[in-house]
Amino acid sequence: MFTISVCMIVKNESEVLERALSCAAQFADEIVVVDTGSHDDTKKIATKYTNKVFDFAWQDDFSAARNFSFSKATCDYQMWLDADDFISDKNIQKLQLLKQNKKDVDVYLCKYLTGKDLELSYYRERLLKRDANFLWQGFVHEAIPPRGKIIYTDIEIFHKKEKPAKPKRNLKIYQKALKNGVKFGAREQYYYARELYYNHEYSSCIKAMKKFLKMDGFTPDNLCAHIILSDCYILKNDIKNALKILHLALAKHLPTSELCCKLGSAYDLSHSTQNAIFWFKAALVCQPQKSGFVYKDYEGIIPLLELTRLLYNSGQIEEAAEYHNLAKASFPNHPSVVFNNQFFK
Repeated sequence: MFTISVCMIVKNESEVLERALSCAAQFADEIVVVDTGSHDDTKKIATKYTNKVFDFAWQDDFSAARNFSFSKATCDYQMWLDADDFISDKNIQKLQLLKQNKKDVDVYLCKYLTGKDLELSYYRERLLKRDANFLWQGFVHEAIPPRGKIIYTDIEIFHKKEKPAKPKRNLKIYQKALKNGVKFGAREQYYYARELYYNHEYSSCIKAMKKFLKMDGFTPDNLCAHIILSDCYILKNDIKNALKILHLALAKHLPTSELCCKLGSAYDLSHSTQNAIFWFKAALVCQPQKSGFVYKDYEGIIPLLELTRLLYNSGQIEEAAEYHNLAKASFPNHPSVVFNNQFFK
C-alpha cells in the first residue's frame, strides 16, 4: 500500500478550487497547495482542506512552481491536479484501490479529458514516485518525461474550465523567452507554434511549425504539427498546400481518423467530392488512436455526418440514409442527427 500527496499550483481559483479539493480529500493522504499570487479567496478555501499552503513568487515558469509544490510533498507518490480538474466518484474509487498496490511502479499514467465537451483525451503522467526525484520541464505546457516502470491506468481525470483563459498569456511567455535569447527544444518549439495557432497568427504558426518539423520531435506531435499546418493553410484559403501537407503526414504516419477527416474536408473544399467521400469512409475504419491528442468526434460523429451530407448532395440518397442511421444509432441526441432525422422524414 502507498500514500499520495496531491500537489497543486493555483492563482485566483476561488470559483473552482473547492471542487478539485473536495475530490482530492477523498483519496489523498496529503494536499499541497502553492499559491502564485492570488487576490481572491483561493488561499482561504485551500486552508479548509490542508495546512500545507505555500506562497511562491511567479516567475513566468510553470515548471518552477510545480517543482516547488513537489518539494513540499512527503508521501510515497506525488500526484498533480489543476484547480479546474475534477474526478468522478467512479474514478475516485479507482484511485483508492490503486493505493493498495506495492510501491514498485515509478509512474502511473491516467487519461486526461478536456475541451468544452471533454471531447479531447490523452494520457498524462499523473502519479510519480517521490523517491525517483522527478522534475517538471518546460516553462509553459510543462511535463515530466516518464521513466522507470510505467503503468497506463484506466483512471480518468476531467479538466473543465469555468472561465476563459487569459488571452495570449502563454504566447507572451514564449515571446519573452525568445526575446531573452532562450533556444527552444523540439517540445517548446511545437507548443510555441500551437500558441500562435490558438491566437490566430497563422502565418507565424506556419513558419514556427515548419521549424519544429525539422527537429527530432515526439512522433504524435509530428502528426499533429502536420494537421495544424494544414488548418493554417485552409484558414489562409490555400487548399493546395493544405492537401500537400496532409499527404506528407500520410507518408510518414499510419492514418488516424482525424487525419482522414482532415483530408476529407480539404478535398471537399477543393470540390473533389468522391475523394472527400473516400477519406471520410477511411476515417471510420482506422484503428483507434492511442497516443497523442485524441479527438473522439473524428472517430464517429464527424465522418458519419459528413458522409450523410456529401452522399446526399451527390445524389446517393439511399447510402446517405444508411450513414445517417449509423449516426442515429450511436449519437441519437446530437443536434445535427436530430435535424437530419427530421430532414429524411
